[in-house]
Amino acid sequence: MHHLATLSGVTWPDTPPRLYARTVEIDDPGRLLDWLPERDAFAWIRDGDGMVGWGEVVTHKPTTVLDADQWWSDLVGQVVAVSELGDAPAGAGFMAFGSFVFDPDNTHVRSVLTVPETIVGRRRGRCWMTRIGPEFRHDDVRPAPAPARPPRSVSYADGGLTGPQWEAAVAQAVRRIGAGEVDKVVLARDLLARAAEPIDPRWLVGRLAAEYSRCWTYRVDGLVGATPEMLVRQENGLATSRVLAGTIRRSGDSQRDLALASALARSSKDLEEHEYAVASVARALAPFCSGMHVPDAPYVLELPNVLHLATDVTAVADQGTSALRLAAALHPSAAVCGTPTAPARAMIAELEKMDRERYAGPVGWIDARGDGEWGIALRCGQLDETDSRQIRLFAGCGIVAGSDPEAELAEAAAKLVPMRDALGG
Repeated sequence: MHHLATLSGVTWPDTPPRLYARTVEIDDPGRLLDWLPERDAFAWIRDGDGMVGWGEVVTHKPTTVLDADQWWSDLVGQVVAVSELGDAPAGAGFMAFGSFVFDPDNTHVRSVLTVPETIVGRRRGRCWMTRIGPEFRHDDVRPAPAPARPPRSVSYADGGLTGPQWEAAVAQAVRRIGAGEVDKVVLARDLLARAAEPIDPRWLVGRLAAEYSRCWTYRVDGLVGATPEMLVRQENGLATSRVLAGTIRRSGDSQRDLALASALARSSKDLEEHEYAVASVARALAPFCSGMHVPDAPYVLELPNVLHLATDVTAVADQGTSALRLAAALHPSAAVCGTPTAPARAMIAELEKMDRERYAGPVGWIDARGDGEWGIALRCGQLDETDSRQIRLFAGCGIVAGSDPEAELAEAAAKLVPMRDALGG
C-alpha cells in the first residue's frame, strides 16, 4: 500500500522530501501558549515547559503507529539540520507532533503526524526556536496573535449513550466479565458541547495548562486535552511509562481527601484494575527493553478533580528503538482498553455505541533522535471539523468484576470536569 503525505500542499507517494531545519537559542519566550495562532497550531506543555508549533511543512496520515515509525525514520534520513544549541534537550530541533486513533478498525478518522514550520520550546532552562522547510529559514519573527476568546453560551447533550444507557452497558460488561469473557474492559462515553460562536482552542489549552499543570496539556489536529497518563517517554535511552488505573473523585475537603486516598490505596477493586494495567505495560515493554523496574505497589496521584492509583515503570530501551516504536508496542494498554486486549477491544466496539476517534490513543511528539513523549489522549475533546462551535468530550472507566454502574457513571462525570471547566462549566 502506498501511504501519501503532503509537503506544503504537494502530495507524494512513499519517498520523503529533502527538508532543512535551523535551530537557534533564544531568550526565555515567556508563556509558550501566548505564541500560538488560533488555527494550524500545536502544543505540548507541562509545568510551563514544553513545545508549541504552528504552520504545516509535512503531514502524514498513517494507518498504524508502526507505519508512522517507519515513515518518520525515512523522513529523518532526508533532513539537513543545523543547531546552535550544542547538547540540545530532547525535542529541540527537527520534530513532529502526532495523534493516533484508538482503534483503526472502528473509526472514520485517520491518525496524523505533522512537522510544523516553526517550533518554540523550553526545557530545563534552555529555550529555542526551530524553523523547518524546503530551504533554510532565517526569519525568526514572533507572530502577534489576537487574544484567545472564551466560549460563549455553552450547552451540553448526550453523545452515543445517555447516562442510564451507559450504566446498562456497564452492567452488561460486569456480567460478561463474570462469565469469563474478559478480566477487565474500559468503557468510555462522550458528551457533545456546543457554543454560540466558534470555539477558540487556545482558550481551552490555556485553562487546562493553568489548572492541571502536572498533566501534559496538548493540542494536535483539533484534539485538545490535559492527560495525567504517560504512555511512554524516551530520552537518552531511558523509557518511562506512567500507569493510571483506579480512580476516586475528590471531595474538596483536605481531610476527607486524605481518607479517600487511604481508601483508594486499600480498595481491592481498584488495586485489581491497577494490577492488570501495570502487568500489560511490563509485558509490552519487555521485548524492547532491559533492566526494567516495576514498583511493588502504586502511589496515589493527586489531581485537582480526582485521585488516581499510579505506577511509574522504567526500563532501558534497546539501541535504535524509538519512542514511537515503544508506543506502538504499548497501545492499547489495559488502562484504556482492558485485558485480554483483543476481546476487550471487541467488547468496547460493541457496547460503547460511539467512535472513539483519537480519544485514548497516543498523543505527543517525536524528534530526529527518536526521543519523544507519547501520552494517552485522556481528559480531552475533539473539535468538530465541520462545525467549529462544537466539541466532543470523552471520559472512560475501567470495569472489573466488582464495578458498580452508578459509581462508574459518577467517575466518568468527574473525568469530564477538566474539559467542562475549560469550556466554562
